[in-house]
Amino acid sequence: MQKLALFYNPVSGNAAFKNKLDMMVEAFQRRNILLLPYRTKAGGNREFLEFVRELRPDGVLAAGGDGTVHEAANLIVRGGLDLPLGIIGSGTSNDFATYLGITQDLEAYFDRIAAMHTRRCDLGKIGDEYFINVASAGMLTSIAHEVAPRLKNSLGKLAYYLKGIGELPKIRALPLTVIADDVQQELEAFLFVIINSPAVASMKHVAEGVQVDDGRLDFLAIRKCNPVQLMAIATELASGKSVSGKEAVVHIQAKKFQVSSPVNLESDLDGEAGPPLPLKIETAAQAIEIFC
Repeated sequence: MQKLALFYNPVSGNAAFKNKLDMMVEAFQRRNILLLPYRTKAGGNREFLEFVRELRPDGVLAAGGDGTVHEAANLIVRGGLDLPLGIIGSGTSNDFATYLGITQDLEAYFDRIAAMHTRRCDLGKIGDEYFINVASAGMLTSIAHEVAPRLKNSLGKLAYYLKGIGELPKIRALPLTVIADDVQQELEAFLFVIINSPAVASMKHVAEGVQVDDGRLDFLAIRKCNPVQLMAIATELASGKSVSGKEAVVHIQAKKFQVSSPVNLESDLDGEAGPPLPLKIETAAQAIEIFC
């Protein structure tokens, strides 16, 4: 009998995943797979490594939002577990799962997991921490950290949008120095993201040519521009259109990036607070195996 460790966040999204737990146990039992639940807690889950090593599962499932998937991926890679990761989206945002097309039909996804159907994917790396989908800094990137958990649970993505509207009067372009594979450029930008997939902040396709397994990451920044141009870019993004060809958008593909600014900026990694700038980011090519 196969075994899967379930790394689940009981409070992500609308805090309703715990009500789906029996459904998942039954669904995998039907497929002759034993599900081994591990309930996450705030403050870190290093003991999950011992849980996995003791039980020796065939894979790990992460149930929660992007932050839960971020933590699970870091535990797997940094802990040297070499196990495939499955993503059961139940959070406010599940961008990486959306891109891989694994959020629509759970029964079909469970069949793929039972068949051990996987794909190797890149990760981004800053210091000793990995990100599975996006690193960012600049205008509005602190919103995910400032929205109260109770608002996330009750309002979902609307909570982020409402907070973002309140921040609009504070918008300022920031000076950035970007070194991409040893090529340097200076720019003023409202924000930047370094992405692994084209699905970012609940927007399904922000740029062309972004791949999760090409050994590169993609840098996107919105240059300083007038309000009309900025609103046009925001409208395109909200409608699911790529903006990588827009005049005010910088799009660079590279294996390594360095990003610095004279302004004190905190970063965000997969919706979780990251280190302050300057950042040194590299691609960890084919670093993780994903059920998909």
